[in-house]
Amino acid sequence: MFFAPQQLSDQLMLSWQWSALFFFMTCFCASGRELGKGRQLLLAMYLFCLKKRFWISATFGVFSILFRQTNVIWVIFFAANGAITYVKDLYSKDNVSHENSEPTHQSKKTSVMDNNISAQGLRRRRIDSPISKKVTVSESANPYNSLTEEVWDISLKLWKSKCEIVIAFAPFVVVMVAFVAFIIWNGGIVLGAKEAHVVSPHFAQFLYFGLVSAAALLPWHFTPNRVLDLFHLSGKNKTCSSLAVLMGLGLSFVAVHFFSIAHPYLLADNRHYTFYIWRKVIQVNWMMKYMLIPLYVYSWLSIINILGKSQTRIWVLSFVLSVALVLVPAPLVEFRYYTIPFVILVLHSPAIGNGKLLAMGSLYAAVDLSTLVMFLFRPFHWEHESGTQRFMW
Repeated sequence: MFFAPQQLSDQLMLSWQWSALFFFMTCFCASGRELGKGRQLLLAMYLFCLKKRFWISATFGVFSILFRQTNVIWVIFFAANGAITYVKDLYSKDNVSHENSEPTHQSKKTSVMDNNISAQGLRRRRIDSPISKKVTVSESANPYNSLTEEVWDISLKLWKSKCEIVIAFAPFVVVMVAFVAFIIWNGGIVLGAKEAHVVSPHFAQFLYFGLVSAAALLPWHFTPNRVLDLFHLSGKNKTCSSLAVLMGLGLSFVAVHFFSIAHPYLLADNRHYTFYIWRKVIQVNWMMKYMLIPLYVYSWLSIINILGKSQTRIWVLSFVLSVALVLVPAPLVEFRYYTIPFVILVLHSPAIGNGKLLAMGSLYAAVDLSTLVMFLFRPFHWEHESGTQRFMW
């Protein structure tokens, strides 16, 4: 399905092999099949959005929403960033036409390649280039000095080109109108057992995703060089960095103390990893959930910093907001909720060496194998319920 460069294909395969995603895709689980199909449809939507085939892209987006309603957030995310790229291209063409400059043969070739498959951060990237090296957004691609300046300038451009944007992205407007009508008709976004999926302010879930994703992408985030990179970066602007860290620690403390939800399913269902992580790690004593706060903050700072090396600030902001909108309302801690943002994160992270990819793939395979062995050969029974139970993610 994907006509991506080889290193992106490798990272996409790695993200698919991520243990939770692999398990739900391969075991006979209805929710896992829905998750896998919804994810594939979203990626197809993203691909055609990059190719500027917006009607096809919106069609894939509709089908992905049918499998999982919260996918509407990612449809909006892809469409919004597609609109930003579209309006930038409009202004770039205007600038070129005003200058009456003739592009060279090489620039034409590059333009055609970027139009076929281009996105902020999804261009060809050199393998084996350390993360600390300049895998960055160029000054021409991101000429803004601050996030506020970038948001203001793009907002003005979108407003001035609103007619062109509405016409080009009409398929996505239709999708959104239909989805709003569905919410009104259904009385909410949830289908099925609404009482078990009540929207809750579960801000700690946002923190869990950061730590789980950073840990799953160990060579990107938890290495001595990565720690030194963040330390040197904070040294360049100590005041802003200190304020950002203190704010992150403060908000994380509030999220953990006041908005850490223990769903009844999480406390009662011992078939899942999350049951044991909650009991044996997060709730092992009253201090542990607070001791994890620095790791939460570090993980998110590392994710934002790495994405910022290849994406614009507004892209990173929209990704963080999308993750929050998808995860915060979910009261139940489930790794399968993390799979779509995790795949997006992997696709937009800098390429790493094949050796590290192989090591991570081997680690994932070992976890996958052990989980499958437990699932297939270590069934157990509950005293209060008949039938065979099996361990799963």
